[in-house]
Amino acid sequence: MIALTQTLTQTALKQQQPSVQLRALQQAAFLQKVLEGLGDGILILTATGELVHANAVAYHICCQLNQGHFNSNFIPPAIWDLCQSLLDSRSLVSEQVMMLSDEIVLDKSTTFHIRVRLLDLDRFQFPCFLVTIENRYESLKNTTISEIKKYDLTPREAEIWYLYKGNYSYKEMAAKLYITLNTVKKHMKNIHAKRQCFLAINH
Repeated sequence: MIALTQTLTQTALKQQQPSVQLRALQQAAFLQKVLEGLGDGILILTATGELVHANAVAYHICCQLNQGHFNSNFIPPAIWDLCQSLLDSRSLVSEQVMMLSDEIVLDKSTTFHIRVRLLDLDRFQFPCFLVTIENRYESLKNTTISEIKKYDLTPREAEIWYLYKGNYSYKEMAAKLYITLNTVKKHMKNIHAKRQCFLAINH
């Protein structure tokens, strides 16, 4: 796997002055730190499918999608198919399509939202794909934790709300938490009352 800083050095810095090269290297190092700190997976691929960069989140997700196998020559087929579709669309439609998105569902609690953008940057000698991979489960978890605090939910209400946000039916919630359907309905009624109260106070 080629490090992002190394790629930028090879493609953009060859003919620059030493002070400009140093500044560009510092910017590239900063950019790499930013990419590693993101909650989403980031892949940069060439138009031929060669991996230029993958942050740690993308690496982990690709391992999941490839059932534990990941190397620089093996991008998950679902991601590469979306890249190919984006390339194909350039020759099929008059206006260039610059982004496509899709979802990969592994199971009820694991869904990845994939976005592919075509980068045609002057500093690169070839077009590249920027692939962002959002783990819907992690995003949902973070949003739900925030709402639990905001609405001041009890521990049981928090469990119910978390499952509700995960698209569980009332019946599925009852079975998962070993409570009755009426108890789920009672908790949901209390949660919605707290939400309404919060919205009324903050508007």
